[in-house]
Amino acid sequence: MKKVININLGGLPYIIDEDAYVHLNDYLDAIRSHFSYSEGCEEIMYDIELRMSELFQEQMKAKQIISMVDLEAAIEILGTPEEFGAESTNSMYEDPETKNQNHTKGGYKYIKTGKKMFRNPDEKVVSGVCSGLAAYLGIDDPLWVRILFVVGTFLGGFAVIAYILLSIIVPKAKTAADKLAMKGEPINIENIAKTVENEINDISQTIASLGSKKKV
Repeated sequence: MKKVININLGGLPYIIDEDAYVHLNDYLDAIRSHFSYSEGCEEIMYDIELRMSELFQEQMKAKQIISMVDLEAAIEILGTPEEFGAESTNSMYEDPETKNQNHTKGGYKYIKTGKKMFRNPDEKVVSGVCSGLAAYLGIDDPLWVRILFVVGTFLGGFAVIAYILLSIIVPKAKTAADKLAMKGEPINIENIAKTVENEINDISQTIASLGSKKKV
């Protein structure tokens, strides 16, 4: 009988078998080492753990213990360290028996790229409904959605009610995974890291711009 360990991942408690626990630690250590140079390292790691937690929730269903098969399934979606330029710390990704289980047991091999509706806090005027809806519908410029709401307001006011309801019902895209899901992009390590680093760069540029204006 395998030893099991209690862990916390993405704010949720899990039970994981010892082999999977060792490889999970190796996997996360490889990712942390790769992004240690980045200002957003901690946020990247947090968002990756959240995403992995979501994948475990989707895959395990009634199961109670995370196994190597469950871990491999999550890694196949998130990406191995080698796939985004990091060094692997073990040979788990080259184990043919585990890979064969991953492809056949439980039907775990899948990648979700379907869009989800979120309010977009990065391009908001009021609450981010219009820019979030534009991303969901594949409209490059949220201005067109805003114009549609303005026209709807003058044609009977239904747009105001719709906007208020969407502001209440639709969640805000808080994490990198949320923002990728909003655009229908694969939620993997490479894209999560890019999203976090782009946000940090945008903030740095905004601060630098404000500092320049004050000096003038």
